[in-house]
Amino acid sequence: MTGQEQADSAETERPDMDDKTGQIEASVGDRTDRESRIDDGYLGNNTSPQPIPAPLSPTPQTPPPHSPPPQTQVPPGAPTSPPKGGSSRGFLAYVAIVLSLILIIGVSLAVIFGGVDLHGVYTDKDQVAVIYVQGMMITGGIPDGFGVSTSESVCKYLRLAADDNNVKAIVLRVNSPGGSVAASQEIKKEIEKAKEKKPVVISMGDVAASAAYHISAPADRVVANPGTITGSIGVIWAFENKSGYYDEEGIEHWVAKSGEFKDMGADWRNLTADEQAYANEVVMEVFSMFVDDVAAGRNMTREEVLNLSDGRIYTGAAAVELGLVDETGNMYDAIDIAAELGNITGEPTITYMNKPSLSQLLFGGEESIGDISPYTGPGFLDSVRSAQPCLYELYMPDPADVPV
Repeated sequence: MTGQEQADSAETERPDMDDKTGQIEASVGDRTDRESRIDDGYLGNNTSPQPIPAPLSPTPQTPPPHSPPPQTQVPPGAPTSPPKGGSSRGFLAYVAIVLSLILIIGVSLAVIFGGVDLHGVYTDKDQVAVIYVQGMMITGGIPDGFGVSTSESVCKYLRLAADDNNVKAIVLRVNSPGGSVAASQEIKKEIEKAKEKKPVVISMGDVAASAAYHISAPADRVVANPGTITGSIGVIWAFENKSGYYDEEGIEHWVAKSGEFKDMGADWRNLTADEQAYANEVVMEVFSMFVDDVAAGRNMTREEVLNLSDGRIYTGAAAVELGLVDETGNMYDAIDIAAELGNITGEPTITYMNKPSLSQLLFGGEESIGDISPYTGPGFLDSVRSAQPCLYELYMPDPADVPV
């Protein structure tokens, strides 16, 4: 072959070599692009892969005998299926825990704030029930622990203790300046009913005067501290005349009434002479009931009680000498006496029927007591006047004498 022919042949083969080189480069590029698209998860069904040259020496790879199955790659953001059975059990356990916490918290708050009747918790057969009478005695639905003691509450616990065969005796812990006539009469009546079933003993605290003494008189035994304030046997009905204030403020009243005494006690005028006489009659009528109850409860004559019933107070020690109290002692002395009267041998189980709770500590002070006027207040005088339709058996010290 001549040199010319060799040059022509080289020129002819050069394009062929260029074409083959281009095909190989395109094939390698397509393979690289395809592998990249497969890794990114974007290889679609419409992709037409270019033929890939087979490797020169393919070496089959044998998986290990116990290798785990290959994990399928989950695209980012794809929803995952919840575990079977585990989620429902976990939810039920969560609900049970929440309900248990709510129950525990509710019971705890009820016990702390005194809203739970703990009667019946004790199972001992030799019990002495202690019932507290604290604050001014009234009738009505005001909760205990607000500086008052309602006759409904005291009577309820008296009935529970009297009907409980495990309770052999009852102690009333009295710490009250008195209260309304109706409230004392209701409590006194329930004490007399309880006495028919088991002994009732009174334990006097700081003050057990007027209506508080009224409910104490019929008990089987009355125990007071030597310095207890008691007595104050009497009845009071106070009225207030604010007519001067209304005149200064230019306030006038016009009253339509069906009878002469219908607006008796209204604070825009003073009592008439007839109204004053009538008020004295009512007070003396109720006072006579008080005296008769004390005479019957303390086995005294009416004259003996009248001699002690000018409204004055007595210390516990003086009341023992006068026959109004049986002996001096504290609450646990009264409990021992009750256990003896109830024929309890050994140490009795003390059941506190309505023991003072946290709410009484929070709301029993003077500031909170004033919030529920007209029932109570320092010195009690202003509160009694604002509640003028009600008769009171109440020890009313001068406000200047009330200890701060």
